[in-house]
Amino acid sequence: MSRQNCCKQAVPPESATICPSDSGGTMRLGLDVGGTHTDAVIIDTSGIVCSVKVPTDHGNLLSSVMSALNSVLDAAPTPVSAVHLSTTLTTNALLEGKTEPVGVLVSSGPGIHPLHHRIGDAFFVVDGAMDHRGAEVLPLDAAQLGHAANACKERGIRSFAVVGKFSPRNTMHEKLMAAALAGQADFVTSGHMLGGRLNFPRRITTAYFNAAVWRTYNSFADAVEEGLRKLGIQPDLAILKADGGTMPLAASRSLPVQSILSGPAASIMGITALCDVQGDAVLLDIGGTSTDIAVVAGGTPLLAPGGIGFNGRQTLVRAMVSSSLAVGGDSVLRASAGGVSVGPDRCGPCMALGGSVPTLMDACNYCGLSHVGSLEASRSGMEALARLSHRDVADVAREAVSRAVAAIKSAVDALVVAVNEKPVYTVREMLHPERIAPKKIYAVGGPAHALSDALSSAFGPNVVVPRQHAVANAIGAAIARPTCGLELYADTERGVKLIPHLSLSAKVDRSYALEHAKEDARRGLLSLVAAESPTDIELVEASSFNMIQGGRLAGKTIRVQCQIRPGIEESYLPAFRRES
Repeated sequence: MSRQNCCKQAVPPESATICPSDSGGTMRLGLDVGGTHTDAVIIDTSGIVCSVKVPTDHGNLLSSVMSALNSVLDAAPTPVSAVHLSTTLTTNALLEGKTEPVGVLVSSGPGIHPLHHRIGDAFFVVDGAMDHRGAEVLPLDAAQLGHAANACKERGIRSFAVVGKFSPRNTMHEKLMAAALAGQADFVTSGHMLGGRLNFPRRITTAYFNAAVWRTYNSFADAVEEGLRKLGIQPDLAILKADGGTMPLAASRSLPVQSILSGPAASIMGITALCDVQGDAVLLDIGGTSTDIAVVAGGTPLLAPGGIGFNGRQTLVRAMVSSSLAVGGDSVLRASAGGVSVGPDRCGPCMALGGSVPTLMDACNYCGLSHVGSLEASRSGMEALARLSHRDVADVAREAVSRAVAAIKSAVDALVVAVNEKPVYTVREMLHPERIAPKKIYAVGGPAHALSDALSSAFGPNVVVPRQHAVANAIGAAIARPTCGLELYADTERGVKLIPHLSLSAKVDRSYALEHAKEDARRGLLSLVAAESPTDIELVEASSFNMIQGGRLAGKTIRVQCQIRPGIEESYLPAFRRES
């Protein structure tokens, strides 16, 4: 059995690694705030300048951020020009139900009743409707709107989502609902700001999630900005989105839902930066709390173009396809005569790093697969666990490793099956006609090196652990380039053009055509973010339909969706590929 492993030395917790740099390239800082650790790296075109891994203190995020920033910035030979962030904080908040209550106000009109899409404990339907072209069919019921606002006020709700069924075509009702909440709301998510696609259930869910994590996410953003202010630097700040591109931190404050699955996106981008991924493959990010799993087809990560499913609900958030498993290095071990279980809970760090209960990393230490922290503490914890189950300690430790890897293998197999049961899209939006059959496994994260032999036993010999596996997420955030998208809708009979992302409404005449819409969408997108070149803009959808009334052409409905293609900054790649 063979194993491909370019790892020379992992970055140990609470330590920094400094590498030589010619400082000739643009210095970027990648910061990944995870549920267990906060990682930071500084990169330039010569590779990694320095890196650090510190524990994440959820009670004092500023302390964790400051600790990581101080360590790497002290080692930087020149000021950093940009800081790119990734985080699992919003994802974890939603998964664990640790979000604030949200007042949801919706208006829809005829069709399936909005209560079928109910989400949260404060869901209110306000009579009023627009048709599919944006014409008002029924005005908003002011009395119902006032009742909903008062009911939320009595319950102390401060964060809201307002959604109209056809709001991308006419924003008036959402604006009226938001105005009614102005005196009592800290934040209001308006559905039309989430994109131009007409999918009412997804829009409701996405607006709810956005409002639910707004405060959590902005506390994280505040901590980062405060940390940088304390250090006296003002770089460009961006957050990694779920589709693998970045957006400005300032813009993300009102769209925090774009940061859900930011962590898995960071690991995908990190692996593709560190490894020349070819063909079909599986990407694993084995962290302290969980393992994120992704699949690539033909060397390209898969994308859910219509929006990712999350927590059992479909959203409008474009994201790379991934799944998560509650198995990580700090997963709690339990043993009995019937066997060993790994996770799904985490009760702090492994005993080798001061924890109170034995974890998967303690089992790896006992088996000689890793040398993290106090080996004696790991041995003591594993021996106590074996005594409770009246079993041999070596058998317990080996079974813990085996069970963890078996769970990862099962989750990988399930994801591959799920992907092969539906059409698959790559991040370049190309339909992939063949079944995916992964030939290689790429693994990153703190425990990846320790589990590499066991992974090879489960998956076969083609398991690759890149040298910088321990800080791959921070690398992925640092090396990602900006991306965003927008939709344009035009109705030439009504003489209107809308770009919801820009809150733009303009008049058009009957000569307005699809080619005009494509160019207007392109210009609008360029006004949001500077593309490296015109080829960075890709057309996701373009359609034009004739409207016939009384046997004659009454006008056209036109829809265009375009985006800056997600990807990594090519100028940084050569150095990372040399290191791997």
